Amino acid sequence: VSDADLACEKKLRAELKKARPQDEVLGEEFGGEPVTSGRQWVIDPIDGTKNYVRGVPVWATLISLLEDGEPVVSVVSAPALRRRWYASKGAGAYRVWCGEPKRLKVSQISKLADASVAFSSLEGWSERNLLGNFINLSESTWRLRGYGDFWNYCLVAEGAVDIGAEPEVSLWDLAAPSLLVTEAGGTFTNLEGKEGPAGGSAIATNGLLHTKVLDTLGRDS
Repeated sequence: VSDADLACEKKLRAELKKARPQDEVLGEEFGGEPVTSGRQWVIDPIDGTKNYVRGVPVWATLISLLEDGEPVVSVVSAPALRRRWYASKGAGAYRVWCGEPKRLKVSQISKLADASVAFSSLEGWSERNLLGNFINLSESTWRLRGYGDFWNYCLVAEGAVDIGAEPEVSLWDLAAPSLLVTEAGGTFTNLEGKEGPAGGSAIATNGLLHTKVLDTLGRDS
């Protein structure tokens, strides 16, 4: 945890308290409890802290509003990449980069052999005894790249990547990007196929590949 993480979340919480004093807040650095009724803001002040500290530009501030446990608004801001993504339930997902907002749409790739996969690290797959399964997925697809963290899911929403996968991840990492994916026409579940960002793991796809990915990652290796 960096001083910037703490300062950013503290500032966000202060602004939310002024603007929406009745709403609950859950954040990575100062905690809170997930709620399944009412309104709750879920924030990750810096997703990709290690990148931020080392000067790698892949980091972002993630903010999402949940109503009754479901994301309805999300914003992902990556200033070092000069990009911002946002979505609202039923109104689509957008990216702002060098000009006017662009509405996002997932890819139409339907074969694993043609698909591009984004991931963050191999460590979590090994810890969950799923490394063999993940290697099977990588060998079944066209391309594997470690874009990492939030960017995996933003790229799925943009249609630039077809699959994003992480075996162990928290609600504050997923609440905002999950809405980007679904509003762009994709599917977002955990490894067991449960929809939404609260399942402890993440599989994001264009929808056409989702069952194939779940089957490959769940297969005995």
